Amino acid sequence: MSSKLPTVAIIGQANVGKSSLFNRMVRSQQAIVAREAGTTRDNVLGKVDYNYHQFWLVDTAGLKDPNDEFEASIQEQITEAAEAADVILVVVDSTLVVSDDDRFVAKKALKSKKPVILVTNKADLKESMPDNEFRRLGIKTIVRTSAEHNSGITDVLNQIVTHIPAEAEEEPDEVLRIALIGRPNVGKSSLFNTLAGKQQAIVANIAGTTRDVNRVQIRFKNHDIELLDTAGMRKPGKQEVGIEKFSVLRTLQAIEQADICFLLMDANELNTQLDQRLAGIIDEAGKGMAIVVSKWDSAEKDAFTRDAVAPQIARTFKFTPWAPLIFTSAVTGQNVTKLFDLALDIDYRRKQQTKTRVLNDLLQQAVQAHPPAGLKNTHPKLRYMVQTDTNPPWFVIYGSNLKFVHWSYKRYLERLLRETYNYAGTPIKFSFRDEKQIKSNKERVAQGKAPVTKKYKQEKEAEK
Repeated sequence: MSSKLPTVAIIGQANVGKSSLFNRMVRSQQAIVAREAGTTRDNVLGKVDYNYHQFWLVDTAGLKDPNDEFEASIQEQITEAAEAADVILVVVDSTLVVSDDDRFVAKKALKSKKPVILVTNKADLKESMPDNEFRRLGIKTIVRTSAEHNSGITDVLNQIVTHIPAEAEEEPDEVLRIALIGRPNVGKSSLFNTLAGKQQAIVANIAGTTRDVNRVQIRFKNHDIELLDTAGMRKPGKQEVGIEKFSVLRTLQAIEQADICFLLMDANELNTQLDQRLAGIIDEAGKGMAIVVSKWDSAEKDAFTRDAVAPQIARTFKFTPWAPLIFTSAVTGQNVTKLFDLALDIDYRRKQQTKTRVLNDLLQQAVQAHPPAGLKNTHPKLRYMVQTDTNPPWFVIYGSNLKFVHWSYKRYLERLLRETYNYAGTPIKFSFRDEKQIKSNKERVAQGKAPVTKKYKQEKEAEK
């Protein structure tokens, strides 16, 4: 099981520079949403790796799908961030006098008892006011930034990492965790209840868990499985009329805790942008995934509907072609038990080990057939490849000038790997280690300037 990454939420009014700040912090570490989705609100979620700390950065304003009638107001965004985030960044425009809205945002954030950092952005402009003007908001830590000119960003990151744990080695357990992920009303709860009810040996809901993620433990074919349902229980009165509130932060946390995610889509309303975005998040988080079409009993269909629907879904999710597709109905029970078999199958593939000799033969053949392109005089040299991790399968390629390896070349290597080993249902990850970079990392560890991390141990292992 992978350890849960901390979540850092950016909140604040419109036009204070939240997105620019987000983009600066996530930098080239691509914001994870399916680029293919073509959404304008792409950059809402990114994984940041800084100084041996990793966390999810969330720009709350962009989390809601503009086509949904429950576009969240700033108040809802703040409430959600305060409940679900580990650290909150309140962003204000340092050229504007503190407003009632700013006070409201700051008060809500402080009330959450989470660490709060005030970011006064646009500090490069001459109208920018000194920090003292913002002290009345009651937030002790103030960092001046200019997202546009990339100044103050490291100061913000340095503040964040004082509040979150460094990357830790997690203790694996034998429980397979499956999360049901999807938009509101796609049938997560009915599927959850049907799956839970299929098995006789049900352990009651585990105590001490939040009311927003339902869990139940099940024994299936001698495997312990924990189901997570993100629809969750809400206190009476919290539910809005006619719609179920959609919380992306909680969904994100369920994805983090799971090994495998079933992405549910209503048979009568397929392929929304939000579905693509969720698939992108699951892929980036390195979790196993199957696309589950629910309520199949209610879809209007003739004998050919399924054959017509499958290619349509495949086109929408072409960035995750490895995810199997299954049609289910919680009402008729169609394919419900098959979901457990599918999960065990995916879990087995995520854990399979490879042979280094096979990997290196594959790499050499790949390079000979298609040498990677580079710049004029600098061409990447891919020397050897090792598997350093499972769950998800992780491959490290060693060589030189690797920063010039184009993303399409990684796709090509991934395709070859998938043809050699069956990785249906799981993303596979690549890291590229430049020999020069490794040397400097080792020197830093030797001088005591950097901690011994998992990455460092893997490099030592690979050398052997």
